[in-house]
Amino acid sequence: MAADDRAPVTPLAIPVSTTFEINGQQGTVLGPCFGVIARSMGFTRSMVGGVKALKRGNITEYSATLEEGRREAVERMVNHAVAMGATAVTGVRFDSSDIAEGIVEIVAYGTAVTLQP
Repeated sequence: MAADDRAPVTPLAIPVSTTFEINGQQGTVLGPCFGVIARSMGFTRSMVGGVKALKRGNITEYSATLEEGRREAVERMVNHAVAMGATAVTGVRFDSSDIAEGIVEIVAYGTAVTLQP
């Protein structure tokens, strides 16, 4: 999937960072927050992706599914953080694993924090 083929990204409700500070502020730690999703390729994407896997190169059907899953996992993580009273999430990481044939689990996790105004 080319960069210009991606769906527009909806802004998140609060700042999210892979670092442990945002704009020089570390914030008050509320605790860990996470977003989990189990994503399936679906029949059509799986068939097309399987055929493309026979040759070398990027398999856009798989890439698109993972990108969509990561985006949704981050949105769920942000919702969890907001429910905890957070104004930001720091130290964000991703993890993924196969949980069944054709199904991948994607987890976004980080630290829910409150930043001083």
